[in-house]
Amino acid sequence: MEASVILPILKKKLAFLSGGKDRRSGLILTIPLCLEQTNMDELSVTLDYLLSIPSEKCKARGFTVIVDGRKSQWNVVKTVVLMLQNVVPAEVSLVCVVKPDEFWDKKVTHFCFWKEKDRLGFEVILVSANKLTRYIEPCQLTEDFGGSLTYDHMDWLNKRLVFEKFTKESTSLLDELALINNGKDQSVGLYFWHELLSELQQRRFNGSDGGVSWSPMDDELLAQPQVMKLLDSLREQYTRYQEVCRQRSKRTQLEEIQQKVMQVVNWLEGPGSEQLRAQWGIGDSIRASQALQQKHEEIESQHSEWFAVYVELNQQIAALLNAGDEEDLVELKSLQQQLSDVCYRQASQLEFRQNLLQAALEFHGVAQDLSQQLDGLLGMLCVDVAPADGASIQQTLKLLEEKLKSVDVGLQGLREKGQGLLDQISNQASWAYGKDVTIENKENVDHIQGVMEDMQLRKQRCEDMVDVRRLKMLQMVQLFKCEEDASQAVEWLSELLDALLKTHIRLGDDAQETKVLLEKHRKFVDVAQSTYDYGRQLLQATVVLCQSLRCTSRSSGDTLPRLNRVWKQFTVASEERVHRLEMAIAFHSNAEKILQDCPEEPEAMNDEEQFEEIEAIGKSLLDRLTIPVVYPDGTEQYFGSPSDMASTAEHIRDRMKLVSLKRQQLRHPEMVTTES
Repeated sequence: MEASVILPILKKKLAFLSGGKDRRSGLILTIPLCLEQTNMDELSVTLDYLLSIPSEKCKARGFTVIVDGRKSQWNVVKTVVLMLQNVVPAEVSLVCVVKPDEFWDKKVTHFCFWKEKDRLGFEVILVSANKLTRYIEPCQLTEDFGGSLTYDHMDWLNKRLVFEKFTKESTSLLDELALINNGKDQSVGLYFWHELLSELQQRRFNGSDGGVSWSPMDDELLAQPQVMKLLDSLREQYTRYQEVCRQRSKRTQLEEIQQKVMQVVNWLEGPGSEQLRAQWGIGDSIRASQALQQKHEEIESQHSEWFAVYVELNQQIAALLNAGDEEDLVELKSLQQQLSDVCYRQASQLEFRQNLLQAALEFHGVAQDLSQQLDGLLGMLCVDVAPADGASIQQTLKLLEEKLKSVDVGLQGLREKGQGLLDQISNQASWAYGKDVTIENKENVDHIQGVMEDMQLRKQRCEDMVDVRRLKMLQMVQLFKCEEDASQAVEWLSELLDALLKTHIRLGDDAQETKVLLEKHRKFVDVAQSTYDYGRQLLQATVVLCQSLRCTSRSSGDTLPRLNRVWKQFTVASEERVHRLEMAIAFHSNAEKILQDCPEEPEAMNDEEQFEEIEAIGKSLLDRLTIPVVYPDGTEQYFGSPSDMASTAEHIRDRMKLVSLKRQQLRHPEMVTTES
């Protein structure tokens, strides 16, 4: 019975083999009953067809039948179960009747299956769908019963149709191969059935058309052994035909290979080699080298087409060598060796030329970068230096040194690239198979050496200019330094003047202290003198540097007048300070002589002129304290603050009072006695 004959019945899916197995490895036969009345004749035909598929070995393991009665009446279920004893009595091991949620009459069902067990020949159990897994593993149940086994009835039916068609047509083809010697049509037929088997295997083990993995049946159900047996018979018949065809076409293939090999060899040794002979230069710039590279890429592109033919021929020759035909081995190996030698030699020459052009491009790139660096350095040297201060000069000098160092590095890189390029040229192979390329190489060598020598000369000229510029800039740094130090000397001298007027104001409490103050003042003046002399020397140095640099010093119109003005002010203030201290010494010395008791010199103590002199000096000193210091430019400045001067004047007045009291005592001694 063929599926195509009962196709309308099979499409109704009255029963099916899902491919699931029970715990005894028996196949599971499923009968899904529906609400409509089931045609028992059609069900019987379906069961007969399904039971004809498994092998006898598979049938011997027995079947587990699942009768799905959830959508049917009890009398229909009973009829189906009783029918099984006539259709598959020996093969059925267990019948699982899936009951609906609203159970049938328990009394009726118990009576039927309990008493009919021995007569039926198999066990019948009633079970709900969710408890069916007690008897069958979930992985062997379809989704209708809560399992995970995937089953597509139409896909299975299509497989059966294809399999039966294959069996029928392959048998017919075997009969034709036995009678027909022309293998062309049979070759097409064999290819078709080989593709059919591949499709069956692909869908059997890797998934259905929809891409869902499904393996519902064993090899016995898919009938794969039958397919393999038929295909083996077809291959055996076709192999005999292939041998005849192979012997016939082998000579033709060898002749074609010989012809193609000679085409490749003749082109590579002819036009291909001529293209390389014409290309020997390296260019004199980046653009020229790039143009040569582009031309070389065009040559490589033409060679690549022939190299592709070489690869294909080499594979064909290797395949023939692997076939092991002794009479053709020597000829094939000779062709392969000749082809490989020519292709590898030409490929090596192409690679050498490409590497040479790449090295030339890198050499010209470094040369161009170095030339730009030298141009930048030369441009920097040609611009006159007019910095605002020493720091900017230092920065410019640092930048100059960095550029010169960068030029040194660039020149070293150029030498390395140039030497590498020269080494490549010296190792250049003869592309013309013995042709002398010395003349061609000499032009390239002269160009490379000329570029390196030119860069060396330009770098040397820049170095000489850098030396001159460095000396000039160092002198300018020194000039700015002298001007800055001279300005600093003015500031120091101004600070000394300020200190003299604000802090050097004491005149001492006695002659000894005043002498010490005078000595300190002289040392203070020496410091100021040194500061002034230092400033003058710096300004003289700036004049010399300006003459050397041929520029105008800013100090001559600014710093020098300031220095002289401050020094004159300091000199005036210092002289005033000396006068006051000297007057204070004279005042204190004379006052101390009067105030001390000296019986040995009564005449001196009684000298009226001494008292008058002390009084005159004291008054002059007091008057001087109130007078400001008048500078040469007419400006005035007082020593200290008014309170400081008042304190100093008060001390002098106190001393003058003591001298006056002493004078009265000497004139009227009786007044002292009476007071006593």
